[in-house]
Parts: sequence; structure tokens; C-alpha cells
Amino acid sequence: MTEISWTQKLANGLKRTSSRLTDNLGGLLGSDRLDKATLDDVEDALIASDLGPATAGRIRDRLTDARFDRGVDEKAVRAVMADEIARVLRPVAKPLRIDAFPRPQVILVIGVNGSGKTTTIAKLAHLFLEQDYGVMLAAGDTFRAAAIGQLRVWAERLGVPIVTGPEGGDAAGVVFDAVKQATATGIDVLIVDTAGRLQNKRELMDELAKVRRVLGRLNPAAPHDVVLVLDATTGQNALSQIEIFRQVAGVTGLVMTKLDGSARGGVLVAAAEKFGLPIHAVGVGETIDDLRPFDADELARAIAGVTS
Repeated sequence: MTEISWTQKLANGLKRTSSRLTDNLGGLLGSDRLDKATLDDVEDALIASDLGPATAGRIRDRLTDARFDRGVDEKAVRAVMADEIARVLRPVAKPLRIDAFPRPQVILVIGVNGSGKTTTIAKLAHLFLEQDYGVMLAAGDTFRAAAIGQLRVWAERLGVPIVTGPEGGDAAGVVFDAVKQATATGIDVLIVDTAGRLQNKRELMDELAKVRRVLGRLNPAAPHDVVLVLDATTGQNALSQIEIFRQVAGVTGLVMTKLDGSARGGVLVAAAEKFGLPIHAVGVGETIDDLRPFDADELARAIAGVTS
């Protein structure tokens, strides 16, 4: 997939936000400033697009101070928006780096069931394989047979080893075996699927704590990353998930998927503003190469509808 097609898919997925802003900027050509009513409408549109009140307020302040020498120009207004959004996103745009020593680098992947967690694991594995790292998967979501089976299918497609256990088995035991095998075979990256059932937070917390204890006995630095997968279509609910999983699992970074559909994408801006967690990657489709390292300026332009 070329970079052009990737960017276009991202822009298409976020066009809902762009069209909202177009509606509110219409009919203003000729003025040298935005009037209060239009500023109110633009701010409301930004909040409705899940950017959050803080970022929307800062964009409004920038637009309030802006003077358009050639009259209000929609492209110039969008450029101001994109610049302000990028200011929020740039500090958290941090790709996952494989630098653990000794190997393997252990990445726990967490998220609610249905968020695309298992598929994202496969896409991350593909991304690391493209960078010539040796990858192993561990099916630590032993609560669901479907999750184990799905991850096994992906491992076969990718040609990478996988460690599994029986349905209802001990997740920590699976992780223990996986780390031992990865260490013995010189694997660079071990990606571990985990249960996503938030119905019983205490049970999930206990299970993850046990996994952490087992990892700590094998390598005090593990897990090196705890990555939360978010579904962009959930909007503001994503912020609640971040809050819960930070408490339960100690999230160290985020991946957002499904930016190709009806998602507005602004929730990533709100998440960056509120939590400051690294954003590692975003996904804009279902194919294996539709997950790419997060680019703050690219997403900012897509949200603001800047086409060039």
C-alpha cells in the first residue's frame, strides 16, 4: 500500500468532522475576522467531533485573534485548526521501539472485547516483521476459545510462532511458557494477548497482576509495554476505557483502530490532552498493513480537512 492511499483512507475516514466544519465556515468570505456566532459554531463542531473542550477552546482563541488580510478563507481557517491540533498530538506521537535487552521485548496488548484487539496484535506483528524483528505471539486471553483460535490463525498466516493454552487455563502459565520459548529461540518481540472482560474489574486486575508477577520473575523489566487498543467509533467512551485500564493494567501507550468508517477521530486529541499517553499507531482498515506508526501532523490535517 502506498503512502498516498494510506493518507487518503485516513482523510476519508475523518471526513465527517471535515464536513461539519465546512458547514460552519460557509458564507464568510469577504470578512477579515470570524464573528462570534461563527466562532461559537466552530467550537461546538470541534467539541461534537470529540476533540474535547480544552483543545476546542484553544482553537477558538487562535481563530479569534487571527486576522485574514484577504478575507476569511476556509483553507486558512483549517490550517490554524490543524496547527493547533498538531501541537497537542506531537508530544505523544511515539512509535513502539524494540530496544529491550535482554530480549525478548514483552508487549501486553489490552482492550475491551470487540475493540479489534486480536486483529491489532496481528497487525503489530506484521509491522515488526517488516522491520526484520523476530516475533512470537502468546494467546493470553484464555477466557475465550475464539480469541485463541483467531490468534492461532493469524500466527499461521504471518508465519510466526505462537504459544497457547487450553480455554479457561492459566494465562500467566501461557505467558511464562512464551517468555521461556522466546528467550531460548532468540525472539525479539513477544506480543501477548490478554483478556478484555471489564464486567469484573477485580478478576481482570488479579489476572493481569499475576501475569506481571510471572514476567517479573523472568525479567524484572517486563512487560516493557502495555498497549491499550481503542475503537475510534466509540467516541468519548474511549476516554472512559483509558481511565479504567490505566487503573487495572498500567497502560503505557495507545493504538487506535477503525478510523476508516464513521469515526470522528477527535477523541485521540482529547486523550492526548487529558492523559498524555504515547500514541503508537492508528489503523484505517481491515487489511494486515492498515496499521501504521502514528503521525501527529497527518492526523491533524485529516481532522481539520486540510487537503494539501
